[in-house]
Amino acid sequence: MLRSLVGSEMCIRDRYQRRVRGRHSWAMRFLRLLHPAVRLARPAPSIPSGLRPPSHFVHRIQGVRSFSSLPPHMVHGLPALSPTMEQGNLAEWLVQEGDSFGPGDVLARIETDKATVDLEAQDDGIVAKILVPAGTNDLAVGAPIFVTVEDEEDVGSFTNFDDSSTGDAQPEAAAEAPPAPAAPAPAAPAASYPSHRIEGLPALSPTMEQGNLAEWLVQEGDSFGPGDVLARIETDKATVDLEAQDDGIVAKILMPAGSDGVDVGAAIMVVVEDEEDITAFATFDPNAAPAAASPAPAAASPATPTAPAATPARSSSSSGGRVMASPFARKTALERGIDLAAITGSGPGGRIVVRDVLAPGAPAAQTVAAVTAPTPAPTQQAATPTPAPAAPADPGVGYTDVPNTQMRKVIAKRLCESKQTIPHYYLSVECELDALMDLRVQMREEHDAKVSVNDFVVKASACALKQVPQVNAQWGEDAIRYLDNVDVCVAVATEGGLVTPIVTDVPARGLTDISSTVRDLATRARDGKLQPSEMIGGTFTVSNLGMFGVSHFTSIINPPQVAILAVGGSVPRVLPDGTDEDGVPQFRVASTMTVTLSCDHRVVDGAVGAQWLQAFKGYIENPLKMIL
Repeated sequence: MLRSLVGSEMCIRDRYQRRVRGRHSWAMRFLRLLHPAVRLARPAPSIPSGLRPPSHFVHRIQGVRSFSSLPPHMVHGLPALSPTMEQGNLAEWLVQEGDSFGPGDVLARIETDKATVDLEAQDDGIVAKILVPAGTNDLAVGAPIFVTVEDEEDVGSFTNFDDSSTGDAQPEAAAEAPPAPAAPAPAAPAASYPSHRIEGLPALSPTMEQGNLAEWLVQEGDSFGPGDVLARIETDKATVDLEAQDDGIVAKILMPAGSDGVDVGAAIMVVVEDEEDITAFATFDPNAAPAAASPAPAAASPATPTAPAATPARSSSSSGGRVMASPFARKTALERGIDLAAITGSGPGGRIVVRDVLAPGAPAAQTVAAVTAPTPAPTQQAATPTPAPAAPADPGVGYTDVPNTQMRKVIAKRLCESKQTIPHYYLSVECELDALMDLRVQMREEHDAKVSVNDFVVKASACALKQVPQVNAQWGEDAIRYLDNVDVCVAVATEGGLVTPIVTDVPARGLTDISSTVRDLATRARDGKLQPSEMIGGTFTVSNLGMFGVSHFTSIINPPQVAILAVGGSVPRVLPDGTDEDGVPQFRVASTMTVTLSCDHRVVDGAVGAQWLQAFKGYIENPLKMIL
């Protein structure tokens, strides 16, 4: 940590002085060579988590200045491009070794857990060495990806440069097992192919871990440009169009239409730039290289005892005896009963990634299963398919099995988690709608504005959240977060399940604006045309079943939100209306609507929930208040 801090301090000081005195200042080069801290500090090649840049400028590249026998240079790690990002895929390099760049130039495109983001330069420099090739998946945040220098004449010194985290382990593996130089073998087949890039399945929502490839809209040999729809992906939220971000030509489709349970980041197609290169990929298989490399050590019988020793040495090069693997790889290996220790990783520094686990011939964890628990493994495997054949208990009963979509699976998972982990309680109140109905008629006749009751409910909910901000919050283990913005999710029923598109900044919108926005979102939700950004976020949710004749119901909270409003239909009721001159009770008929607020008791106390309902009731029964 001290070394990294010293290196970062020198980096900041050098950058400031370089701007003042000039980039090629001989005085600065002299200071860097003579300063004792410069000679002693050799920062770690990757950025420690404690030194990662703040989230408000993480889209800029960060580097650690390194001083050794090589010329002055900076090793840049993969930055955290979203608050939840732990890994990323390096989709494309936009610079080459030897290229110079300046502040704001786009160096690469990184596929994060949210979207594909441009990696911009923070300062000027020259690319001396690219450490991670384009198409590399499951890169850990902070992993070194390229080296920069200040002088063009220094580029040649980094031709054989290797990150120190893998450089220390490789000589040991080579000395211990002569066949170890065969490790670069997976790169050989890739090098024999023309220039190309392998596109992986992107994460189209924050909670997406897998998706179903519903349909390809391009074929092998088709060219495309930015904005063209390449495929339709069924996510945990909806069916989303996969749009191209750059131009190219489809050389090979690796995942056929109809493929279910495709992991995020899994290779789905190969793209080239020249049409004449398409034929070279007719038999391309992304798993062919790892599969061919695995049996090679086993084929040499004298080296059989040595080969297993070399594998863990490379896999755990940065962490003693621990096997280095991505979270997706560990999860997949656990589900398939595969022993990670027997797999040679093809990721950076020998790290095991998902494609290594899914490669043909991946070794099953027979030893582990036999020693650890002989019975649970078959029990677990039998438990998964058991529910399907259990349905036809009576041979005479007919049935139809409809496979669960990815969206349905995630809805089921999240609803169960919500009910099991959130302490729900419910508050109901009746609201009179006569004044609201009269205002609707007036707006339609005088202003030709068609506004539904649900539009008033959305607006009243936002106004009540402003009045009682304790409900506009999110629960956290260490703190409760109170949100400044008020974005209301509107539940929409589709054939695939319930989706909740978001109406943003509702307090600033008028009723007609809210009405047109809700109609547009609902239409595109049913057609599967919503963008992921239109379903991510939201601070409160409204679910309305009144149009189906439902008078009262309760809803399940959509975490991380802490409340959801269930809206019933309008029902005429006889209500007391004071007394006449003789003291005889009088009655009147009014349209009423029952709403039920589901609250998270960890954040919203009963009194706070009641205050919110009273505020909401006041806006519904006197709708002019929400307009003024």
